[in-house]
Amino acid sequence: MGNLIKVLTRDIDNNAGNFFLDFENAQPSESETAVWDKVNQVLTEAQVILEDLQTYRGAGEEIRQAIQNPTADLVQEKAWSAVVPLVSKLKTFYEFSQKLESSLQCLLNVLTSSSSTPTQHLESQQALARQFAHILHFTLRFDELKMTNPAIQNDFSYYRRTISRMRINNQSSDAGSDVNNELANRMSLFYANATPMLKTLSDATSKFVSDNPDVPIENTTDCLSTMACVCKVMLETPEYRSRFTSEETVLFCLRVMVGVIILYDHVHPAGAFVKTSNIDMKGCIRVLKEQQPSSVEGLLNALRYTTKHLNDETTSKQIKSMLQPN
Repeated sequence: MGNLIKVLTRDIDNNAGNFFLDFENAQPSESETAVWDKVNQVLTEAQVILEDLQTYRGAGEEIRQAIQNPTADLVQEKAWSAVVPLVSKLKTFYEFSQKLESSLQCLLNVLTSSSSTPTQHLESQQALARQFAHILHFTLRFDELKMTNPAIQNDFSYYRRTISRMRINNQSSDAGSDVNNELANRMSLFYANATPMLKTLSDATSKFVSDNPDVPIENTTDCLSTMACVCKVMLETPEYRSRFTSEETVLFCLRVMVGVIILYDHVHPAGAFVKTSNIDMKGCIRVLKEQQPSSVEGLLNALRYTTKHLNDETTSKQIKSMLQPN
């Protein structure tokens, strides 16, 4: 961790990352309560969103029948009736991404203020840091589930084709549906992305930086790199790791580490993989590779395919080879 400490942010922040962040039990202090309550409502809904996405089955069979029997009205109606409530669910997921964006910006507002260093913020405002971690955890989990469920895009494509056909035939295109054309366009862009929630968070973080020119960009990138370091140190330090009461927390910690690396890579002009990066990428990848392969393959893939700078010339050959699929 020596190299990381040398380059980690400001002189005052010499202990960056070397503390235990209580992802399991951190509770808000009085000064954190207002933001915590607001974000907590969104995180409570996040659980419902994940459950709904996990049980999302799609209307594949009804759509297949409708395509094979284009003139059979009953078959067409059956497919439409199956797709409309599913699209309503997809609308809820999309609208939730906007709530998540707003929550992230609330937390960044507090965690990046110049009143303290990133380490001081994360160590003294652990309840908010924990919420930030939960947002990242949700984001990666949502995108993993979305990526492995082709029904989502199939259902939505069928819905849009049917709406277009209804419009051409002068039928009421909004019949039974609460998704108008403009919203459908926005949803289409959202679901076309391989990792839509991660893109939402990356865009929200970049927007936070551009909307707050009085807050130096380093405040945001240092907050992210310190969080990555905290996760790495907790995972590789037996004394810290033994304080986790559940093996689930290990996976949570790994997911959060990967999430902040990806965000950092999108927001920092040079990215996470350059030699001067404040994130010890080799150390983070090593920690991932020391886990059960089945539990981290999705996270390694997230680093391979959703980061921005991995394939830049400035990325060392060693990091590129560490991330080569086996």
